[in-house]
Amino acid sequence: MSENTNIRVMLLVIWSVVILAALAIYFRQLYTRFSRYGIKQFKPIPILGNMTRVMLRMNHFSDDTQRLYNAFPEERFVGRFEFISPMVMIRDIELIKKITVKDFEHFLDHRSLVNENVDPFFGRNLFSLKGEEWKDMRSTLSPAFTSSKMRLMVPFMVEVGDQMIKSLKKEIQSSSDEYIYVEGKDLTTRYANDVIASCAFGLKVDSHSDKNNIFYKMGKITATFNFKQFLKFFALISCPTVSKILRISVFEKSAKDFFWNLVTNTMNEREAKQIVRPDMIHLLMEAKKGRLTHEDKGAIDPDAGFATVEESSVGKKNIDRVWTDIDIVAQAVLFFIAGFDTVSSAMSFALHEIAVHPDVQQRLYEEIKEHNDRNRGCLNYNSIQSLKYLDMVVSEVLRLWPPVVALDRICIKDYNLQKPNKHATQDYIVHKGESVMIPVWAIHHDPEYYPDPEKFDPERFSEENKHLIKPFTYVPFGLGPRNCIGSRFALCEIKVMLYQLLLHMELSPCKKTCIPAKLSTGTFNIIMQGGHWFKVRCRT
Repeated sequence: MSENTNIRVMLLVIWSVVILAALAIYFRQLYTRFSRYGIKQFKPIPILGNMTRVMLRMNHFSDDTQRLYNAFPEERFVGRFEFISPMVMIRDIELIKKITVKDFEHFLDHRSLVNENVDPFFGRNLFSLKGEEWKDMRSTLSPAFTSSKMRLMVPFMVEVGDQMIKSLKKEIQSSSDEYIYVEGKDLTTRYANDVIASCAFGLKVDSHSDKNNIFYKMGKITATFNFKQFLKFFALISCPTVSKILRISVFEKSAKDFFWNLVTNTMNEREAKQIVRPDMIHLLMEAKKGRLTHEDKGAIDPDAGFATVEESSVGKKNIDRVWTDIDIVAQAVLFFIAGFDTVSSAMSFALHEIAVHPDVQQRLYEEIKEHNDRNRGCLNYNSIQSLKYLDMVVSEVLRLWPPVVALDRICIKDYNLQKPNKHATQDYIVHKGESVMIPVWAIHHDPEYYPDPEKFDPERFSEENKHLIKPFTYVPFGLGPRNCIGSRFALCEIKVMLYQLLLHMELSPCKKTCIPAKLSTGTFNIIMQGGHWFKVRCRT
């Protein structure tokens, strides 16, 4: 070996050692961030942080957050790392209240998924907007989600439900038995797809008969987070700069082109032909022109259900900002994703629990049947809110199976969380740009707040018991001014679907029903392992 070669080898070895030493120092400094302040955490693994069990598909993300939450019951907050990003998980309910309401201005924004210039359809929607732009968009859209607006959309939901029932009856009649096997997530996703197509975009779609219609195909592409998309999702959060340089997008180009053409062509056609249909496209067009106002302030607003969240003062201001077509399309896409996956997830778990709890199903059916007979088959917004047991069942489904596992907030001004526990000697400051997590799933399954938390028990939300639920421990639609703007729409859709289905069909478990219930670890979505299977037969 020549002298030059020896020198090159020596330099390579030296530089390798230097780089490894630098990385070791970096990771040691990074991953002791919490322990230096006496904050409890699981030991992170370099690069993966605390994501190892999720990455190896040993745990669903919900199990992973619950495991951390349960491990340190005396802590006000604990630490975790999503790869190399530090995040504080808040356990103390009073601290959660301060962060999301009292000191909301310190935690105004969500984490960025993408750069809005790379992916404006996601970067410009209500979820992703930040600061004053978010406040203005919230104020612009808030009047579109009042009870008076939702009331006009119930007939569209009922029409879609009629399609679903007709399709199920046809399948049962053509089967050799009196029943058919149904995969609940597929059923509810198709129903939700048709509802959002009608209520948001003014389209008549029948995904039960036309299985592969373009609207449904684009929904599957856009709203389903398989493991590959799950990794992309966390890469976007953990390394936003890299994502910007590489121009990584959440959506496929085909989906972006589809929604752009759909929304802009629909708006142009309605403008040209003076078409008015009381759906979301119409409301977005009105919002763009500044015509939506908070006219419901003095109106009678019947309770939309225990899980409903109220609009804060942030969303009730009148603003005069002008929005672009891209902004409007971005909101339409957000409504579609939320309607396609999040709502269908809640419905699929509701059907599972109803199938495996015949006593709950019978009581719910009797309430629905009595209402239907009394109102001669009429179903509207006001009547759906009068069904108390239906609201109890839906409320408990959203407790046991919250569609959103955890909420995140970005600190935009340094904030003192104070001490993590009574033994700590120093306060912990969350710095600008760092994240906090509110573990919705873990709180909903905490026996301190919900005795026997794994039991499906609608009685928790009865008139006699619901006052016992501690404020800020039931948060299926989020907290504070940044809560879910569409809670009324979602609850109404879920209730209408259950009403129509149980009025005509009886559900029961089958061999493929996942008992005991367990989430699939192969996806970020909330999906039952092996699917949401049950038997369906027509009521006599």
